[in-house]
Amino acid sequence: MAETYELGQGTGPLKGVKVVEIAGIGPGPHACMILADLGADVIRVERPGGQALAGGGSHMLINRGRPSVALDLKTPDAISTVKRLVEDADVVVEGMRPGVMERLGLGPDDLRALNERLVYARMTGWGQHGPLAQAAGHDMNYIAITGTLFGLGQDKERPHFPTNLVGDFGGGSTYLVIGVLAALLEAKVSGKGQVVDAAIVDGTAHLNAMTAAFLASGGYREERAANLLDGGVAYYDVYETADGRHMSVGALEPQFYDAFVELLGIVDSAPDRYDPGNNDKLRALIADAFLQRTQREWIEVFEGTDACVAGIIPITEAFEHPHLKARGTFVEKDGHVQPAPAPRFSRTEATIGRVAESAGDSTRAALAAWGIDDVDALIESGAAVQA
Repeated sequence: MAETYELGQGTGPLKGVKVVEIAGIGPGPHACMILADLGADVIRVERPGGQALAGGGSHMLINRGRPSVALDLKTPDAISTVKRLVEDADVVVEGMRPGVMERLGLGPDDLRALNERLVYARMTGWGQHGPLAQAAGHDMNYIAITGTLFGLGQDKERPHFPTNLVGDFGGGSTYLVIGVLAALLEAKVSGKGQVVDAAIVDGTAHLNAMTAAFLASGGYREERAANLLDGGVAYYDVYETADGRHMSVGALEPQFYDAFVELLGIVDSAPDRYDPGNNDKLRALIADAFLQRTQREWIEVFEGTDACVAGIIPITEAFEHPHLKARGTFVEKDGHVQPAPAPRFSRTEATIGRVAESAGDSTRAALAAWGIDDVDALIESGAAVQA
């Protein structure tokens, strides 16, 4: 990696915000990618050799936008270095098991004593307290106990988990970023930071509020493929095409359903969709119609209409989708096609900063830019490692 690094290179609305990331895996790095995309100066503090399961190098895209510094937090000098970084920071993000940061002397009380306006953001699966707080877990475990995983998938016999999108990133990093931004906004008024306890179980439960609303309405059945949005109705489901690919159908509203059955060619044969007794007949009719053409042919029929139908395509094809290309949803940078920053801003455009690094690629340059004046001594002592 290049030996040069300067603060303040971000272009988004968080330009000037300084974030110290104590590197973890999954939602923590994803949250810090978002903050970096939005213009914040994020310095990623990693253990020498990197994180288990996290990988490294330019292909680890969720590590993009910030320099990597390798510090051995088992040494007093490394702990002291983190404290010096925090003295002039706005945010700390950590994803350790509850109590680990306190044992290192880097807990909220330790660091906020050095910087009263510090926002201390904690990312965990179970949260900072509760009977499971000290237990290990992963995405599917967290979303399992919130009632969310139970309803996922159209297989009545078993639920299906959507990789780690719902827990780690939906209920995890997204809510961590929301908490950080809210606490930063409040700190501008009060002059005081606070602790943000972002737990995947909390965020996922909140993300699933609509299901709770359906349940409260009395019209929701706690089983898969039995409700409006889970494949329980024929006009909101997934159908196979002649070439073994699939189409997504979301023709809920009457006017969209009318467009759907007309374009599918079943307008004269489709039974009344509001009669529950017709659901199986309608589903079979739709399924048979889709099997008559390939996915590409159906995309040509439906795309751009109000029928609410879209082809289900892999990410490599998504890179080339005309709509996403027109919007620049994916961009090529540093030799990798990757999601562009989101959301978008009319005046302070967010951009991708530095290429993702391996642990310690920018230890010397980044620490120096953050005002640490004894970097060579730290490296010589082993408290810091320059890759």
